[in-house]
Amino acid sequence: MILTSLVEEPRHGYAIVKDVEAVSRVRLGPGTLYATLSRLEARGLIEGLPADDRRRPYRITGAGVELLRARLERMEAISRTGLERLART
Repeated sequence: MILTSLVEEPRHGYAIVKDVEAVSRVRLGPGTLYATLSRLEARGLIEGLPADDRRRPYRITGAGVELLRARLERMEAISRTGLERLART
């Protein structure tokens, strides 16, 4: 969800929380958000940008885009299969 948020534009923590909530109806707590941002950054999937006042924006990297695309395509295939199977019941 965080990578999907960052595809559109770089965002700081609060903006990521609001975007994820608007898209998925999931509210990320600060501990979850910042721990995940740290892991994504350590894996090279996102990078922190210079802080704007007290807010530090993040942006997705090329590796993050590739991973996100692969995962979304896999999720789409699973969803399509599930919906087809439901239609037969």
